[in-house]
Amino acid sequence: MGQSELNHKVALITGANKGLGLEMSRQLGQHGIKILIAGRNLEAAQTAADKLQNQGIDAEALALDVGDSNQIQSVVQKIDEQFGKLDVLINNAGVFLDGDWLTSNASSVSLDTIRQTFNTNFFALVELTQALLPLILKSPNGRIVNMSSIEGSLTLHADSNSPIYDSKPFAYNASKAAVNSFTVHLAHELRNTPVKVNSAHPGWVKTELGGEGAMMDIAEGAKTGVQLALLEDDGLSGGFFHLGQPVPW
Repeated sequence: MGQSELNHKVALITGANKGLGLEMSRQLGQHGIKILIAGRNLEAAQTAADKLQNQGIDAEALALDVGDSNQIQSVVQKIDEQFGKLDVLINNAGVFLDGDWLTSNASSVSLDTIRQTFNTNFFALVELTQALLPLILKSPNGRIVNMSSIEGSLTLHADSNSPIYDSKPFAYNASKAAVNSFTVHLAHELRNTPVKVNSAHPGWVKTELGGEGAMMDIAEGAKTGVQLALLEDDGLSGGFFHLGQPVPW
C-alpha cells in the first residue's frame, strides 16, 4: 500500500447501488473521498460504481449482504489490506417489511416480520460496525453515520401533535429506535477518541421506501448523511440530526 492510499480518505456505504446510498456516494465522492459502493448484488454495485466513475468520482464496487457474516469478514479483510483504515462508514442498508405506514400496528405484526426487520436494520448494522471499528479507529478522524428515521423517535410517537403520531409500523419503527440506542451507546464508548457516531434522519424522500408522494428529492435527502460524514473535529457525537437540526429521541 502506497503513501497516497494511506492519506486518501475512504468511505464505505451500504445499500449504495441506488437511491439515498448512491446519492450520498456521489456527494461524498465530490469531496475527493474514495467511495466503496457496497451492495448485495455485485453487478448492481458495479453499475453504480461505473456511473460515479463516469462523473469523475473514485468509486469501487463491493459485494456485501450486510446479513452475511462471511461477506462482512471478507470486506473487512479487503479494506485492511488495500487501505489499512476506514474513514467513513455510512450504515444505509435497510428494509421496510411492515406493509403499510398507517395500517400496520403492534398487535398484529408478525414476529417473523419483526425478526427479519431487526436482522437487517439493527443486528447486521451492529455486526458490521463492530467488525469495521478497528479500521475506523485507525483513521485520524473516523465517522460513523447510522441512517435512522424520524420514525424511530419515541418522543414524537408519544406526542399526539407530532407529524408521525399516526404512523405506527412497529417493526420498522422499533428497529430504528434500536439503531438510535446503539448510536448513543457507541458514541459514549468512543467519546475519548476522534471517532464521531451519529444517527441521521434523511427526511421523507422520493425513494423506493419513501414513495413518489414524498416531499424531498434524493439529492436533498442525502445531505444529512453527508454532513455527518464530513463533520469537523469539533462536531457533535452521539446525536440524532436532520439537516443540522436535532431530532427528538
